[in-house]
Amino acid sequence: MNAPVRAPRTPRFAFTCIAIGLLAGLMSGMFGVGGGTVIVPLLVLFLSFDQRLAAGTSLAAIVPTATVGVISYGVGGSVAWIPAVILAAAAVIGAQIGTWLLAKLPQNAIRWGFVGFLVVVIVMLFVIVPSRDAELELTVLSVLSLIVLGLFTGTAAGLLGVGGGVIVVPALMLLFGTSDLEAKGTSLLMMIPTAISGTVGNLRRGNVDLVAAVIVGLAACTTTALGAWLATLLNPFAANILFAAFLTFIAAQMAVKAVRARRGR
Repeated sequence: MNAPVRAPRTPRFAFTCIAIGLLAGLMSGMFGVGGGTVIVPLLVLFLSFDQRLAAGTSLAAIVPTATVGVISYGVGGSVAWIPAVILAAAAVIGAQIGTWLLAKLPQNAIRWGFVGFLVVVIVMLFVIVPSRDAELELTVLSVLSLIVLGLFTGTAAGLLGVGGGVIVVPALMLLFGTSDLEAKGTSLLMMIPTAISGTVGNLRRGNVDLVAAVIVGLAACTTTALGAWLATLLNPFAANILFAAFLTFIAAQMAVKAVRARRGR
């Protein structure tokens, strides 16, 4: 397999990476996602990265971004540390299942299934608005449920390349009754070991543009805390509306990919 072609190191390259990082960091802090849903398409669109290189570069950039996000939410006590570890451990196993299933299941059917899942989540965000005082209590049932959620999240990541935040954040709010802030902080913590593990593998395969990853990651770190602060200023219902809009954007991206794949493009 040929190594991906790197974009030329020009001032435009640097400024584009900075702009992508600033936007991704803001989204990461506000919504508790890694930012890959912003980074990957923008690297492809503006710097002509191929999909594989964009995904690997994005995953590397997510490591410092998520770390700053966890610190920002952790200062306010909005991180469920033990549940995040449980989710991360299960997600790592789920990712292996997802990559195994990737060669066995029709990708387009999976995409449409995920779009359907996001539509249900978007509707539920307008129905269920968790309290800011709600916390995730650990019981035998909740631990088993977290393991199942982690497995599902990791499997979806392996199958579709989506970040865990778009699944974990709404699941923690809608199924576990946690506050939106705790769901976001916990989601970001869960991502760190997964992103590190994936980045090590991508580096071995030459699927990371380290220069782009460093620039995007450092730029994202400057706005992640701002995004987390903005999240605390919004009331839970307004936060749900914005998150629903973000999920709509992701669902639209996935639907476009499915339509193009069906047309053979």
